[in-house]
Amino acid sequence: MLDPTDSVVQMRPLDEGADRGPVGPGAARALVKTKEGYWRRDRFIPMSRWRTGAFFLSLLLCLAVIFSFSFMVPCPAPDLSLRSWNRTFQEAATYEFLALGDANGDGVLDVLFVLKGAEGRLNTSCVNASLGTPCVFVSALTGTNGDSLWERPLAPELHWAQCGLPTFGDSNTGCLLSHADRITAIQQHSGEVIWEQPQPPDLNSRPPALKIPDLNGDGVNDLVLIGQSPVQTKLVILSGRSGDRIGSEVVLDSAEVFRHLLHTTAKGSHYVLFHKVDCGLYAQALWRIAAQALEGSEAGLVKDPMWEEKTSATSGQVQLYKSDSLRHVVAVERGSRSPHLLLVSEGAVELMHGDRLQPLWKVNTSGVLSEPTLGHYNKDGVPDVIIEEDMGNCTKKVKILDGTSGRVLWEVSLRFRPETPRPTAVSIAKSYSVFVFWGDWLSQTNSSDSEKEQFSYMLHPHYSNVLLEKSTVADDIIAFKVALMEMGRHASYVMLTGPVGVGARGSVTLTKRQLKEDIPESRVLRLGELASEETDQEIKEAFIRLHMRKDT
Repeated sequence: MLDPTDSVVQMRPLDEGADRGPVGPGAARALVKTKEGYWRRDRFIPMSRWRTGAFFLSLLLCLAVIFSFSFMVPCPAPDLSLRSWNRTFQEAATYEFLALGDANGDGVLDVLFVLKGAEGRLNTSCVNASLGTPCVFVSALTGTNGDSLWERPLAPELHWAQCGLPTFGDSNTGCLLSHADRITAIQQHSGEVIWEQPQPPDLNSRPPALKIPDLNGDGVNDLVLIGQSPVQTKLVILSGRSGDRIGSEVVLDSAEVFRHLLHTTAKGSHYVLFHKVDCGLYAQALWRIAAQALEGSEAGLVKDPMWEEKTSATSGQVQLYKSDSLRHVVAVERGSRSPHLLLVSEGAVELMHGDRLQPLWKVNTSGVLSEPTLGHYNKDGVPDVIIEEDMGNCTKKVKILDGTSGRVLWEVSLRFRPETPRPTAVSIAKSYSVFVFWGDWLSQTNSSDSEKEQFSYMLHPHYSNVLLEKSTVADDIIAFKVALMEMGRHASYVMLTGPVGVGARGSVTLTKRQLKEDIPESRVLRLGELASEETDQEIKEAFIRLHMRKDT
């Protein structure tokens, strides 16, 4: 019988380079089977050691390079968002304009406003821009810490400004300003002038400019400027890309227009709504306006058969609401559907269906002091209405009306003080809002110190029998906004204060502050016998912990 080791060796007797080696016990365990044959295991030992050494050497070199660059290249500093900041501008004037938008692309809303002065904060001046002194500076400050992003000097005087227009060619968003005898479009992210055109002659345009569909086929939404005289209303269509006029001026014979807005029906037809002094609310189809300005430009616009049936054959207008005391018209957005129209007259607040033009509800009032604001008091998903009703004797009632039925959901009486901001609301998680409004608690004592104070109040639906009152000694408030400026953070307010009056100059201050920063300094006011039994501190902590943060 053959030895087992001999049989293994004789299986491939002619393998090239086969090293049979000594034959004996344990020799079979030293052989490894490969595609080429059987090889001795100990022939791989030197090669395996070289490969292992090369692997660890390359690993050490990679780690050395990584650690070297980690110390050589500094990490960028985190962009910290301050809870509050303020910036003061001396010897300046300002305007009732305040816009919020992400100007630098960091996900935080920045602040845009307008100053009038001789010099800016970024080494800019009226003289360097070949303008007279003082001139107008359009400025953007970061929402995180108030640093200046950009500023653009323009010729005075500013008539109006609006931002957030998604038009103007290749830029994402922009601002449109009417100043001196010019109309200027500015890129919101950089402050660069996109286009500048002379103000159309004989057109004292009023804000806002209406963004309309593309009429000249250049792929950019166009704009409508509207001006008025006591007997005529004039409209001019401008190209959103270049600012050039599209067609001729359109003249409508009508009463003086107080305000205007663009309305879209369920069929996708666009109508310009005219709030006429001492007449009411009327509508003119955009396709008719476009056809009058430039024949053929209306080809891509939709006609709504239901609205066309209501159109007057002589004037081409649709009468929506006849009233000699109409004060405010507010669009109540409903997602993708046609918005409803909230109409405020001298003695009533009424909601009209935005497509069928039928009244949905009506609430009688003794007079409304300011334009209504929309928010969510309950969780039905329908926007509710906040109004300030004039009760006479320098008092007012702040009321929240149910958006579905018009019934009063909540109300409080306050002393009315002129020139204070209108109520505002900011949406919070779970489809409800925190409401902020101004006034004086009726039990406040009248003194020289209290006359300098201005009081703001904060309401949350979960604590409907409690108000937080914050006292502020400040100059006249020019503009005030509340917004969620950053996802995952608490809501903030932005306030612009300064001298009031044409040509008045002095100290202008822009302040950003998180609402929760005011809560510890606020006074807890309990309304009625059913007020919350929690302590003041527990209520403040609940406001801070639960109600001022938006879920990410």
